[in-house]
Amino acid sequence: MSLTYSRKIMDDIRKEREKWERTLKEVFSITPQRLERFSTVSDQEIKPLYTPEDLQNHDFQRDMGFPGEYPFTRGVQPSMYRGRLWTMRMFAGLGTAKDTNQRFHVLVNAGQTGLSTAFDMPTLMGYDTESPRSKGECGKCGVAIDTIVDMEDLFDGLPVDGITTSMTINPPAPVIWGMYIAMAEKRGIDRRKIGGTIQNDMLKEFIAQKTFMCPPIPSLRLITDTVEFGTHEVPRWNTISISGYHIREAGSTAVQELAFTLADGIAYSQAAIERGLKVDDFAPRFSFFFNSHLDFFEEIAKFRAARRLWAKIMKERFKAEDPRSWWLRFHTQTAGCSLTAQQPYNNIVRTALQALAAVLGGTQSLHTNSLDEVLGLPTEEAATIALRTQQIIAEESGVANTIDPLGGAFFVEALSDRMEEEALAIIRKIDEMGGMLSAIEKNYPQREIADAAYRYQRQIDESIKTVVGVNKYATEERLPVEILEIDEALEKIQIEKTLRIKMERDNGKTGECLERLGEACVSGKNVMNPIIDAVKAYATLQEVCDVFRGAFGEYKDPGIY
Repeated sequence: MSLTYSRKIMDDIRKEREKWERTLKEVFSITPQRLERFSTVSDQEIKPLYTPEDLQNHDFQRDMGFPGEYPFTRGVQPSMYRGRLWTMRMFAGLGTAKDTNQRFHVLVNAGQTGLSTAFDMPTLMGYDTESPRSKGECGKCGVAIDTIVDMEDLFDGLPVDGITTSMTINPPAPVIWGMYIAMAEKRGIDRRKIGGTIQNDMLKEFIAQKTFMCPPIPSLRLITDTVEFGTHEVPRWNTISISGYHIREAGSTAVQELAFTLADGIAYSQAAIERGLKVDDFAPRFSFFFNSHLDFFEEIAKFRAARRLWAKIMKERFKAEDPRSWWLRFHTQTAGCSLTAQQPYNNIVRTALQALAAVLGGTQSLHTNSLDEVLGLPTEEAATIALRTQQIIAEESGVANTIDPLGGAFFVEALSDRMEEEALAIIRKIDEMGGMLSAIEKNYPQREIADAAYRYQRQIDESIKTVVGVNKYATEERLPVEILEIDEALEKIQIEKTLRIKMERDNGKTGECLERLGEACVSGKNVMNPIIDAVKAYATLQEVCDVFRGAFGEYKDPGIY
């Protein structure tokens, strides 16, 4: 069934459009249009009007269909938000584990329905707080985690068997996940009952975010170990959150974010299959993580195109038979890179529009950025406002009352089709290069993102694109915004805590566990059980990561721009 009409009706529409365009031209001869060229944030040119002519090759059943049915353009669940609202999962992490635990409790009490953990820079890079490389960074951009004791403090009093937990970390992801599993088991909770997500997406680190530990090939091996282990041992866990968010934050266009993210997903799927796993055993637990940027309709179209394209990839390329393998389930975060230090209260409005786009695009969970994040870690008040933004959208706006309310809109459908087509062209180019690992080695995605970021910044500098309060409507007004400061004394407290654990543990047992982990790295055995044994013996994050660095080497970024 086509969305288009009979030839006679299409001829009538064409004639009426041409008549309207003549009228429009006359209007503009008197009052010129605002801009010579209208385009999205990603610089996709936008026509003044969309009609059925823009959907002449669009078929309802093939390209849209119904929610919960292939190709899932309209959502992966039949009922979507009429059955259950998205998970409100606010990203939080600051200072010590006990500090972040306190913030978690505040957010849960305010109505948050899922936990999401931000880690400090030493933890993200696989170093303990006592490392010389960590000096001055304890708790500054997230929570410091050195040992399983920190993990126990982080989730103290929280029902980890009844609430899902997301952890945004990449090089040391297997270690942090191992600590979480060990923490749950020490509470008497079976690993098969815990649910959540570990980001664990190293390919996009080489492309965009740039937290490194080991080179690409052994990094992919460690990720495949987690996929294999999760498939057999922790079936409710999403072992990868394939992330476009940081690709977009690095300056990519919406199409590049979509294409590079799905290309990463293809690489992870291929690696798991080569390990001997069946696609329908692991693919249902893959999840995705996207950015919701400033251009409202471009983001909605991106999410709809992503679902449709991934469904086709899994069904046609990988021959998946389980419909759950075709689902693209995704978390969304509003665009941190769009927030401004100038006139920071404007960020509340930006975040609200970006959150609304994510909801209209059918996200499964959502984090809304706080107004002060460009200035420092969010205060409790700012984080609560960001959460209330989601709750107002969910409970007051009415947008969750019907499923895919923009489905069938000429502009949205045409833009969705266009984004799918352009993303697929990029994926094919990556295939021709030999896959994403080869593309990364050739610096293809890195250069494409750098070029896109440069073009966008030039457009801002030249006032082609407007940033309110920065290059238009700027003022000298200084509004008081409270900034959360992290006490420098926390670093000393954290170091003393870790050193005390190292003194009190059975160092012989810890050393034996680390030695077995090293043997697993060299022999090719799955590393997850040795990691869990090591952290239960109070091995630190860095001690485990140093085993990886010793076995696989360290990656140095080539610095391509």
